[in-house]
Amino acid sequence: MKFEVVSPILGFEKMKEADLERIDDIFAKLRGKNGDKEVSFTLIDPCALREYDIEIPESYKKPLDIEERDAVLILCSMIVERPIEESKINFIAPFVFNISKKRMLQVVLDEKKYENFGLMEDIKKYIRS
Repeated sequence: MKFEVVSPILGFEKMKEADLERIDDIFAKLRGKNGDKEVSFTLIDPCALREYDIEIPESYKKPLDIEERDAVLILCSMIVERPIEESKINFIAPFVFNISKKRMLQVVLDEKKYENFGLMEDIKKYIRS
């Protein structure tokens, strides 16, 4: 599913459009172009790992054009390592998708308000062996 990137993604400011491909109920791939360069992100549903209740700040809702009836999806970026238990999750800067209007952006949450969310958290904290 193609999305318009309505606010720059950190480090990938030239990306204007991205394609979201669901792998399963938990994982997804986000692909796009940052200028001439192809880029790809592995995303994960944070709710599959932990309680993840966030409020999208108004400054982000406006470019997403979120209305009450719109379907919204929140996914976090993941650095995949081998073994998988060494992978890292970014809970503080999730990707927010307005599925209804095909718009997306990356939200940077207030670290003081969400002090339990880290930038590079080990996935092994959340998976049982």
